[in-house]
Amino acid sequence: MKSTKQLSLLEGKVERKNQSAKRVNIVSVKLVKESSLLYKDRCIRSPEDGYQLLKQFLGEVDREHFIIVCLDTKNQPTAINICHIGSLNASIVHPRECFKPAILSNAASILVGHNHPSGQAAPSREDIEVTKRLVEAGKIMGIDLIDHIILGDDQFVSLKEKGYV
Repeated sequence: MKSTKQLSLLEGKVERKNQSAKRVNIVSVKLVKESSLLYKDRCIRSPEDGYQLLKQFLGEVDREHFIIVCLDTKNQPTAINICHIGSLNASIVHPRECFKPAILSNAASILVGHNHPSGQAAPSREDIEVTKRLVEAGKIMGIDLIDHIILGDDQFVSLKEKGYV
């Protein structure tokens, strides 16, 4: 048996007990260009290309940086975003933050990458799990994850080449 309150909610009659009006913000969302870099190869054709771009962007950072490279339909980079800066040995990555710059820049696909400050490029269990989550989220959103590249000291690992993408 439904209560009187449930019936009134179902009928669209909501009791308002001296509630003040709720202020709702009117917002706009935009992508803001902070700077740029020249990429001579123009498009990503291989994991090596992705590595060279990420290496150029990251330089010599001392903490883990998780990077999103937004790509157009020709695999040309259109935007790079630092999704997360972690600690010496960890970074928390969520698909929501990864795909935000991709959506705002109208990306057809993304390439993600991060560095291991230890210098060892071997993927961790967490790296593999994050990759799987990003692949699934990308399928739902229609934005493909083309690779996840882990950078070490003068070396890299492509999770696509390892079969995780």
